[in-house]
Amino acid sequence: MTQFELVCEELKNHPKTWLITGVAGFIGSNLLETLLLLDQKVIGLDNFSTGFQHNLDEVQSLVSDAQWRNFTFHQGDIRQLEDCQKASFAVDYVLHQAALGSVPRSIADPIMTNSANITGFLNMLVAARDANVKSFTYAASSSTYGDHPALPKVEENIGKPLSPYAVTKYVNELYADVFAKTYGFKTIGLRYFNVFGKRQNPNGAYAAVIPKWTSSMIQDQDVLINGDGETSRDFCYIKNAIQVNILAATTENAEAKNQVYNVAVGDRTTLNDLFNAIREELNKNNVTYLKDALYKEFRAGDVRHSQADISKAQKYLGYSPKHNIFSGINEAMPWYIRFLNV
Repeated sequence: MTQFELVCEELKNHPKTWLITGVAGFIGSNLLETLLLLDQKVIGLDNFSTGFQHNLDEVQSLVSDAQWRNFTFHQGDIRQLEDCQKASFAVDYVLHQAALGSVPRSIADPIMTNSANITGFLNMLVAARDANVKSFTYAASSSTYGDHPALPKVEENIGKPLSPYAVTKYVNELYADVFAKTYGFKTIGLRYFNVFGKRQNPNGAYAAVIPKWTSSMIQDQDVLINGDGETSRDFCYIKNAIQVNILAATTENAEAKNQVYNVAVGDRTTLNDLFNAIREELNKNNVTYLKDALYKEFRAGDVRHSQADISKAQKYLGYSPKHNIFSGINEAMPWYIRFLNV
């Protein structure tokens, strides 16, 4: 059995209480689904700024009535310390996913991004520390690598941030390190690299590329690519991200704490190749898209290439990603076709 399978078996036998912030969002709702299916007790916190009730409704439809009764939802805001304190009471593990994502959003409104991602993060750190939780795992970001040119990205080598969003996620890591040194409260940060999968919002100006393009193709709309299409990313399927969150939260390895880890596959896919992969997978599912992509200017704050070194997470957490970009798109496509055809 893999490390992840062993941990899941142990959790089934000895359920714990988890807090997921941003529980109605993309990653949060997928974590909720997995933990409820493992018969865990889950507290959820969300203010619905980027999360949706329909994500929670879908999770409810996928678990048993008994499992759903293990979920308690708090509608609240991480920018309010009292909301964080209420949600953190009697919790074993915290999975802090709540944040305002998107580089373009942060450029358009840096104050709002700072408020959610720095003030909100600090509130959660304080609340979790004071509640004496067993572990605190938080969503960091590959944007922290900034203008550092080396590939693959290694956790210890970062450059200067290229957007307000990147600044906020780097500050999260600085605060986490200070809390470990000052209060002995050790955390684990997960630098996500372009996570994708079901329940990722395809709509709006700040939609992620895979659901946005897939939705456009399903509806026979134009697909716009920023730049020449040779920009590349290390796309990470949601199940890989779920695995590493649970491994990080439950690790007993003292060396693994007060660290940040890349969450990715360790590969690179260009936007042009991604466009073709989505179109081919749609064709396999009897959805034909015949248009070519349209190209526009590069987007401000974007990094040209990104690829992760995942050896640190493999060594300290037992992380073993099971899905690459192609198997992830293959598994997610039936959901995309069912829910994005609107």
